[in-house]
Amino acid sequence: MAQYLLDTNICISMFKDKYGVRQRLLEVSLKNCFVSEITIAELFYGAAKSGKAEHFKDVEQVMNLFGVIPIFPNLKLYGELKAELEAKGLRIDEFDLLIGATSVCNKMTMVTANTKHFERIPHIRLEDWTK
Repeated sequence: MAQYLLDTNICISMFKDKYGVRQRLLEVSLKNCFVSEITIAELFYGAAKSGKAEHFKDVEQVMNLFGVIPIFPNLKLYGELKAELEAKGLRIDEFDLLIGATSVCNKMTMVTANTKHFERIPHIRLEDWTK
C-alpha cells in the first residue's frame, strides 16, 4: 500500500475541511499518512503567529493522527539535492527541500498543493489532493 507524506498546506486544508482532503485521508487510510518534523514546526509557527489556542490543538491532532517522520536520516539526501539543484540554477525553500527529501528517502508520495515547487526534486512522486 502506498504511503503519503503530507505537506503543511494539506494539513491546513484538513483543518479547514477544504477540497475534500478529509475524505481523501479516509480513502487512503490514516495509517498510511505521515508528516515530517518540519511540517510540525511550520504548523506550530502558524499557531503561534495566530495566537489562537485551537490552532495549537490542531497541531497536537496532527501529531496524534499521523506518524511523524524525523528529518535526521534524510539530511544526506537533502544536501545532495540542494547541491544538484543549485548547480542547475534552481532554488527551493529550505523547509520544502527537507520535506521533499524526506518523501524521496522514505519512498513516500508527497501530497501538496504546491506541486510546481516540489516537481524540481528528482525522483519525487507528487499528488495534489486539492484539485
